[in-house]
Amino acid sequence: MADSTQTLSGPPQAAKKPHSFTHHGVTVEDDYAWLRDAGYPEVTDTDVLAHLEAENRWFEQRMAGQQGKIDALFQEMRARIKEADKSVPQKDGDYLYWIEFEEGAEYKKWWRRPVSAGDDGSADELILDEVALAAGKDYFNLGAISTSADGRLLAYSVDDNGSERFTARIKDLTTGELLADEIPGTLSALVWVANDKALVYSLANEQWRTDNARLHWLGQPLDSDVELYHEDDEGFRVGSSLSSNEEWLLIGTSDHETSECRMVRAADPLGAQILVKPREKGVEYDVDERGGVLYIHTNDTHENFRLATAPLADPGTWTTLIAGTDEFYLTGAELFRDFYVTEGRKTVGAGAGLDRIEVRYYDDPARVEPIVFPEASYSAGLANNPEWHVTRLRLTYESMVSPSSVFDYDVAARTLDVLKVQEIPSGYDASLYATERLEIAARDGTMVPVSVVYRRDRAGPGPLHLYGYGAYGISIDPGFSTTRLSLVDRGFAYAIAHIRGGDDLGRAWYKAGKLEKRTNTFNDFVDCARGLIARGFTEASRISISGGSAGGELMGAVINSDPALFGAVVAHVPFVDVLNTMLDDSLPLTPGEWPEWGNPIEDKAAFEQIRSYSPYDQVKAQAYPPLMVTAGLNDPRVTYWEPAKWVAKLREVKTGDHELILKTNMGAGHGGKSGRFESLKETAEEFAFILWQLGVEN
Repeated sequence: MADSTQTLSGPPQAAKKPHSFTHHGVTVEDDYAWLRDAGYPEVTDTDVLAHLEAENRWFEQRMAGQQGKIDALFQEMRARIKEADKSVPQKDGDYLYWIEFEEGAEYKKWWRRPVSAGDDGSADELILDEVALAAGKDYFNLGAISTSADGRLLAYSVDDNGSERFTARIKDLTTGELLADEIPGTLSALVWVANDKALVYSLANEQWRTDNARLHWLGQPLDSDVELYHEDDEGFRVGSSLSSNEEWLLIGTSDHETSECRMVRAADPLGAQILVKPREKGVEYDVDERGGVLYIHTNDTHENFRLATAPLADPGTWTTLIAGTDEFYLTGAELFRDFYVTEGRKTVGAGAGLDRIEVRYYDDPARVEPIVFPEASYSAGLANNPEWHVTRLRLTYESMVSPSSVFDYDVAARTLDVLKVQEIPSGYDASLYATERLEIAARDGTMVPVSVVYRRDRAGPGPLHLYGYGAYGISIDPGFSTTRLSLVDRGFAYAIAHIRGGDDLGRAWYKAGKLEKRTNTFNDFVDCARGLIARGFTEASRISISGGSAGGELMGAVINSDPALFGAVVAHVPFVDVLNTMLDDSLPLTPGEWPEWGNPIEDKAAFEQIRSYSPYDQVKAQAYPPLMVTAGLNDPRVTYWEPAKWVAKLREVKTGDHELILKTNMGAGHGGKSGRFESLKETAEEFAFILWQLGVEN
């Protein structure tokens, strides 16, 4: 094992160990394949660990001169966080529930009090203490948390190493004691059924796939748990939930483009299951129930989804309630006793891509009441609304200049009441900042939305940070960030490119950035950068960029194609070894990812397409921009060897002397360090690197 105190005279260069494979008649060389420990997920190979530790040491050496800036950034970021803070209590049954952070605490405490009690604190009850659970651990992540309907029991799950394999426990809230029940290896919600006598959960199998829904009877040994459903397609994942009225257990299975749902009475989870509709490739649906009528949100007739109904007695016969259209993307519907709420986004015209929330009524389909928000660009959505019978809806709202707010919407009066606005202790004046929603033409003529925030006193072209993701149909909303202010207050404009591959403008926008159209995502990002230069926001090489996971793949692709455009690049847990990963069906995510990227094992065209853009495979001898890369040793999503191999290959072939540093969290996973302040330290490192490489001194 390498000496962690040793000073390195130069960047570590991984040994080249010839390795190749042939697929579809094409031979691929991969001299750094050895960085994958054959015993993964256990990583014990001394050569692998020594190399990762040497890279960490090089990272520390190169960043040592920036420590003062890192500390300053961390302190100002921390000063924007209200350390002693609590959420707005929300009623669920006989109790009001909320969470609190204490001064200096990395983790939350979960509280409740009876609805009938006063708010003087005398009846407040601490039901879960994350601070105590995390004590002595380098990593802590609370997964699922669920209170039984009678309020007596609390189920929760914990991951303490970043592997995303959670151990579930049950706490008796009347005594404060843990029950003997303990379920290791879960990766799911914890759903109370059978009148609070049982829990439904899913186990992660050896490939980190949830192919099951299991029923655990309280007090019984795990080997007596009943498998309610098993999924045979290795690309599908299983999850369970309750219907809004909590009368039905819903067991869903899906991949990235197809889904299927079964229903069983929550009071009788071993009873007969109802298959709503057999899976059909490319058709997604989710279901809820009210009064014997199913409400189905589906893309079967239009890619932007419709809302349909069906009688419980004939669940596969669907009648349109809200038709799908090209102009509106219906992202979901939530049922309540007396009304229901739809959420979505316009896909064209003014306000395209912005959240829209509408209240609708069962007895009057023509009655539609949109909730109106005060700004032209924002992010809004339903918050936690656990009860079936409500007259007020809990909402969240923010914009790039407006801190996060919590509202209650009075459904009858159609009014918004502000319950809480995010407090920034070090001070924040929204009037100092401006935000714009731009449209920039991509090379094929498609207009790509870009959200930008900057200080009003910013003069002339200056540094600009551009963020992107562009995958899995995940939209990147124009929300608020306190950490972002550390760049914006130093003269940066901060932009979000709403590129194809996300679903910001509907499902067609998503489809236009996946499979054989994947390179649209990369081209959009580059063209947005060039468009921001053309509009006077910045200049070439004064742009910093960042992205994580699939967004890290984006980083790798654009620096292969346009390295001179960017002055600093941060790639977090980057998915850069795309071809090798998609060829390995033993890896946790691979089979489920084929609908997103293609299956290069069976499809030669997919093989060639992925190989043509896979950042690791397309590294070439050229001057790359300064690059900071992160990884997590326990990351089951993007395995640690992807960034390690990429950096090794870049070190081998890149020209010039721009910085290239890799930091591997040896005790964390996909999300990096846990804890609200520990994670800030990593953001401070990222921003210090950007400021250093762009020559911003203040």
